[in-house]
Amino acid sequence: MTSDVLLVGCGDLGAAIGLRLAGLGHDVLALRRNAGAVPPPLRGRAVDLTRETPDLHDVRARFVVVALTARPRTEDAYRATYVDGMGRALEAVAATEHVPERAVLVSSTAVHGASQHPPLQDESTPPAPKDGPARTLLEAERLFHDRLPHGTVLRFSGLYGGRSTRLLDKVREGRIDDPHAWTNRIHREDAAAAVAHLLTMEEEPEPLYVGTDDEPAQLGDVASYLADLLGVPTPPPADPSAGHGKRLSNARLRATGWVPTMPTYREGYARLAPPER
Repeated sequence: MTSDVLLVGCGDLGAAIGLRLAGLGHDVLALRRNAGAVPPPLRGRAVDLTRETPDLHDVRARFVVVALTARPRTEDAYRATYVDGMGRALEAVAATEHVPERAVLVSSTAVHGASQHPPLQDESTPPAPKDGPARTLLEAERLFHDRLPHGTVLRFSGLYGGRSTRLLDKVREGRIDDPHAWTNRIHREDAAAAVAHLLTMEEEPEPLYVGTDDEPAQLGDVASYLADLLGVPTPPPADPSAGHGKRLSNARLRATGWVPTMPTYREGYARLAPPER
């Protein structure tokens, strides 16, 4: 069966996107270093995009999703993955002489700037990356639109809901260093649903969306909620007058008809943190 979805990258989020699309009846081919780690019914093809160009001569993808993961968080690793690696994959797509109907690049709100008493930011806010990895992501977005001018960049805020328990562990151990920092997040299930929605919705998507839940929140408020949920001591409270960081809006994505099943951190973490009383 000819794949109608090409998934460039199949980590935790990429796999969730692929499985959601497979559930909608699509045949998904996923590129990953270890093809054996691609979950069925997705089909895997082994390729190290940081070193080689994939062979896609037999692929005529209707949809392309780029959902790569770079480790460690250094400028060199991000360039090898998001610029060079994605570039090789898109070169292989172009070599098929088949233009995908839609394409989505999973990027990050790390390209947005932070400030004291931050205003609400959205897609119209000029990017202000603060470090090499974020600047490289912005370069990757431009490359993606150069290669696929009709494609869509989806900048996700902090993903949670996968295997990582980092914030829960910090709350258990009382290690909340900056309760006043504004944070933005989106549950992995809602992120995967957003990608599938942009690929399959009736209207033509915009070139850029911010993917985040409905409620930016200060870290101290999130930690207090988790502490109560876990039955551990409550950390220092957040002070809105001392807030810093960034606050992000999902209004444009919401306007397409996408609705998060976990609109705030409360619904999402309630699933992840059973009481320890």
